[in-house]
Amino acid sequence: MLDPRPAADQDTAMRAVDVIRKKRDGQALSASEIAAFVEAATNGSWPDYQLAALLMAIFWRGMDAAETNLLTECMTRSGQILRHDDIPGPKGDKHSTGGVSDSTSLVLVPLAAECGVIVPMMSGRALGHTGGTLDKLDAIPGFRTQLTIPEMKAVLRDVRAVLIGQTAEVAPADRKLYALRDVTATVECIPLIAASIMSKKLAEGIDALVLDVKFGGGAFIKDAALSRQLAETMVRIGRAQGVRTQAVLTAMDAPLGNAIGNSLEVWECRDVLRGEGPRELTELSLQLAARLVHLSGVTASLPEAVQRVQQVWQSGAALERWRRIVERQGGDAKYLDDPSRLPLAPIRHTVTAERGGYVTALLAEPLGLAAMRLGAGRQRAEDSVDHGVGIRLAIRVGEEVRPGDRLAEIWARTESQAIEAATAVRHACRIEDAPPPPEPLIRETIE
Repeated sequence: MLDPRPAADQDTAMRAVDVIRKKRDGQALSASEIAAFVEAATNGSWPDYQLAALLMAIFWRGMDAAETNLLTECMTRSGQILRHDDIPGPKGDKHSTGGVSDSTSLVLVPLAAECGVIVPMMSGRALGHTGGTLDKLDAIPGFRTQLTIPEMKAVLRDVRAVLIGQTAEVAPADRKLYALRDVTATVECIPLIAASIMSKKLAEGIDALVLDVKFGGGAFIKDAALSRQLAETMVRIGRAQGVRTQAVLTAMDAPLGNAIGNSLEVWECRDVLRGEGPRELTELSLQLAARLVHLSGVTASLPEAVQRVQQVWQSGAALERWRRIVERQGGDAKYLDDPSRLPLAPIRHTVTAERGGYVTALLAEPLGLAAMRLGAGRQRAEDSVDHGVGIRLAIRVGEEVRPGDRLAEIWARTESQAIEAATAVRHACRIEDAPPPPEPLIRETIE
């Protein structure tokens, strides 16, 4: 029987089948084959089932370093690569692989900008138990995260930093491929994760990039060895593309901060910038900012960068920089003086300890899932988010508690939701007779 499709479609289908078969059989793809795959994801010339088939073949067979570099480069060039030559100063950004109560971006951006780095940050949204920077920013009344590229550049010129979502012009192949990965169980693949993250970051037009790669119970990748592999892959890609790149491996067994939920995390970041935030969130935010400042070339050494970031933080200049960023993107910066201006759910429920002892664990993933069930996150990309709900922990790992001591507060829409979340908090908070050994937050630096 003759194939009823036009000859051009037949040729395209044959090329797709050949590429799929080659990767299925464990062979490395050529530059032209990878380019054809990414072009097809961008312009729709391959049907979704063939794109998905190749993604699954890559998931099972992997990609070597050369293939991963080529895939990232093609995805980066599938759309517009931003240039900021008209804005003087080094350009840098930071990316986290996601965790619970990880709101370091909201602290790092004004710190780095005040130290002299231009920060064109493109961020993502929450999915599953992990939070999303854009959802946190949306909790600030009026804050606009969807800007056009001209609007983005105007904000950068005015306040040296901008926080937005991915625009339609930037790495469009990634949006298509990520959507397919999400529904075909091919998300957890190091080459595909690395290419997805790095293609968006490289398209920002930056000179330096700091990567916070999480591992542990509350991380997207639980295993430390796999997280290290991802970090090494992304560092190699960044440096191959001429971007000074460094990664740190950080533990995500317990929430980084005390707040889990969008308005609560915005409130907590305001506290960090005022010098009143939780220790772990503060320390990691300052450390990541210092590494970005040094990597961008603002200082000659990391100790100098640490000192500079500390000065900016302690002086309150970073807080004022954050106020200017919020106002410039249409947000209500008065929340910095009155956090009650943020949307908060009406029901407030206190969770207390049922026994005394030492807090030996705060299980990040169950706590993140509890906040998600309250409405703070989403199970599917199309779900809506309630910015006013969440959990605020009152204890940290290693602290001693007595029966009746406050463990957490919960903001919820209904009493039944609050009670369900309280049960989850008690199960996630492990209290034992002896304190746990202290563990460093940053376990390794990948250069």
